[in-house]
Amino acid sequence: MNTPSRRDVLAGIFSTAVATAAPVYANAAGFLRGAGDIRRVRLRSTRTGESVDTIYWVEGKYIPEALSEISWFMRDWRQNEVIQYDHRNIDIMAATLKLMDTEEAYHVVSGYRSPATNALLRQRNGGVAQNSYHLRGMAADLKLSSRSISQMAKAAVACNAGGVGKYGRSNFVHMDCGPIRTWRG
Repeated sequence: MNTPSRRDVLAGIFSTAVATAAPVYANAAGFLRGAGDIRRVRLRSTRTGESVDTIYWVEGKYIPEALSEISWFMRDWRQNEVIQYDHRNIDIMAATLKLMDTEEAYHVVSGYRSPATNALLRQRNGGVAQNSYHLRGMAADLKLSSRSISQMAKAAVACNAGGVGKYGRSNFVHMDCGPIRTWRG
């Protein structure tokens, strides 16, 4: 009888964990199963020097003050504009971190973008979408120092809950709570 290798055992554990912990949208309501009774998100920005480490959901209820804090953090820092950031994308980010089993804070490259900022970025880079989900507070471009963008993208895709773009040259992963789709930038 062959004894399974350590790699085989870990692969089996990871695939089981992904199958049982991967959140699933219940229609467009944004409810994610498998993210836990307590949902937490950690974010940091080298552009503003700010960070957020907050529990934003407990036992089936979002915490309005925590969502406001996240919305402020995810604001368009160039224009200093704030909108209510979509809690469904916070859920996707939190579930993705949970799947990767890390306590590290996301480095946020971009959260909400005002129309003026999006237009500026489109002038500089043709790859910026005119009708970006960033304009609606439904997207984030993220990095982690402890995980590759391939690892991040795979975990985000496993959530089966929105758009995931892998940007190798810029070294970030785009996550949004729009339709389920993937791409490379």
